[in-house]
Amino acid sequence: MSGSSVETGDLAPHHGLGPWEGEWPADPRYDRELLAYGDRRNVVDRYRYWTLEAIVADLDQRRHPFHVAIENWHHDLNIGSVVRTANAFLAREVHIVGHRRWNRRGAMVTDRYQHIRHHPTVEDFAAWADAAGLPVVGVDNLPGSVPLETYELPRECVLVFGQESVGLSEAMRERAVATLAIAQYGSTRSINAGAAAAIAMHAWVRLHGDVDAGHG
Repeated sequence: MSGSSVETGDLAPHHGLGPWEGEWPADPRYDRELLAYGDRRNVVDRYRYWTLEAIVADLDQRRHPFHVAIENWHHDLNIGSVVRTANAFLAREVHIVGHRRWNRRGAMVTDRYQHIRHHPTVEDFAAWADAAGLPVVGVDNLPGSVPLETYELPRECVLVFGQESVGLSEAMRERAVATLAIAQYGSTRSINAGAAAAIAMHAWVRLHGDVDAGHG
């Protein structure tokens, strides 16, 4: 299945590139429809005119060894934002714990490039993490939390985020090897899960990511 026909209308026509000029490349990664009509998707130049499958396959060769999970007991609207950020920082997978359905609007179609796994319960998620040998690291501003700024994040781990209003569930807190708090200095009690996830993922990248391999 090509990713072109469902994605060419994602952004306004002035974004991206128009039809390919000159002789078409023979490389099978290129999408014939995109070559003919242009590539308006929100992708980096490296992937212009590539099929969806070719992009995912290339990303799979470079994904980082950290995972991201978010609890979804009340249809959290931040999940789309978390998925989009996970794609930007090239997380291995995003895990949705709780309800399977989530609002994809905030993902800005990046969920097509990001592996997403569903776990109906915390116990199911914890069993998967144990089998994968991945420590669960919670991110929530709770009494007794360790400052994210001073914590040495494991290279291979799962960063877990709770919902906007209630934070991490008690069951998830019990499964975490540590719960990390993001330093805040203003009047609000917490920042939303989408912002917290971006900060935590960037903290991982600063420790373990290949900065030279990234793109701005």
